[in-house]
Amino acid sequence: MPRPVILTRPIAQAEPLAGRIRALGREVEVLPLLEISPLPDQAPLRTALAQLASYDLAAFVSPNAIEAAFAHIEKWPQGLRAAVVGEGSRQALLAKGVPASQIASPADPAHSDTEHLLQALDLAALRGARVLIVRGESGRELMADSFRAAGADVTVLPAYRRAVPALTPALAARLQALVAADADWIITSSEALRGLAGLLEQLNSVKIVASLQHQHLIVPHSRIADTARGLGCQNVTLTGSGDERVLAALQSRP
Repeated sequence: MPRPVILTRPIAQAEPLAGRIRALGREVEVLPLLEISPLPDQAPLRTALAQLASYDLAAFVSPNAIEAAFAHIEKWPQGLRAAVVGEGSRQALLAKGVPASQIASPADPAHSDTEHLLQALDLAALRGARVLIVRGESGRELMADSFRAAGADVTVLPAYRRAVPALTPALAARLQALVAADADWIITSSEALRGLAGLLEQLNSVKIVASLQHQHLIVPHSRIADTARGLGCQNVTLTGSGDERVLAALQSRP
């Protein structure tokens, strides 16, 4: 019997991929390792996005950033360019009606990160441009720093909050059961993986933490693979960005 699949995406993005995995005949357990919530005060987000047409470029760091922003965007401004770091975000913008010709993304969809997005952009053309970056409350500063170094006027707009779930008795029992079995874990965030390790450490069991190190992890980015290996996980498959690559990785394993 095929191993079960543990899908650790935030709940809002998990179900479409979970359905495709089930269609392969695989059992799927959705275990969100990051909880995504709106900011308590929506006024700054709403005010900034009301001026969206005044920007020359709007960059979104994740599908969560897109969902949070479009709660306040009635119509995408004509001619406004968008930038995203991953295929999931590009598809999310397309679904919101943003024309494909106005979306910049890494040239190779397998590489979903800020570094490859920056390579795909004409940074010199951003001198004097107004750039909006929509992201979570915290995150890497590379994108903002690089745009500023190119001479752009950059506004960083927090749009949502990420948090590792609290270790309730129910979650503790679920984690113990999951790491005791042999499974394929889909991990799409270094933050989520560190959160998982932290939750297991809270269980005060060296055996449980060690059992995670023997699980098979499927990750879309080399940074997550590095995080996994830093935690002692050696059975790691690096797929590149996009659900198609994740599905291909699952199909390649018995």
